[in-house]
Formats: sequence, C-alpha cells, structure tokens
Amino acid sequence: MPINIDSLSEADLIDLNRRVVERLRLLQQMRAHTQMLAFRVGDRVSFQADGHGPIEGMLTRYNRRTVTVITDDGHQWNVSPSLLSKAVPATGTGVRPQGRSNVIPLK
Repeated sequence: MPINIDSLSEADLIDLNRRVVERLRLLQQMRAHTQMLAFRVGDRVSFQADGHGPIEGMLTRYNRRTVTVITDDGHQWNVSPSLLSKAVPATGTGVRPQGRSNVIPLK
C-alpha cells in the first residue's frame, strides 16, 4: 500500500509521523515481551555489558522493555531481554540447577 507523501500537507505529515512512531514502539514492546517469555523471575541469566566481561545474576523483575538483573555482588542492571542468555552454572559452584530441590530426604 504505497502512500504518496508529496501530496500530504504538513499537518498530515506530522500526524503520519506520530502514527508511525507509535506503531514502531508497539512492535518493539511486543518483541521485547516475546523475548521476556523465554525467562522467568528467579532464573540465573548472563549478558555481556559494554566495557565489562560476562555478567551473571538473577532475573528479579520484568519492566516495560527490560528486565532487572541483580548480580551476586548486589549490583542491579536493567537489561534488554534480547541480550540475555540462561546462565549455565559451573561445576562445583554450589549453584543448583533450576527445578532441583535443596531438601535432603531423611531415611
């Protein structure tokens, strides 16, 4: 559906611009929401921040376009879900895999 913008008035162009920007924001929010669904609050996640090495922490909150991650040393990061990956605990770190209980059965 091509639109001939040469025939539009200034007011029409401003209105069209506003509608395009709103639509782009909606599409970006839908994409971020879809990416957020890959993670749950409490998941261990990692990401690469500019000027830092890989950062690992726990996802604590969903925001409008980002998620909040708190690292083991207490720093808080608001991160786009597209930058996250699920953290794989290293052997012997004491971090339990998701879904495993820390209850010891008694005999």
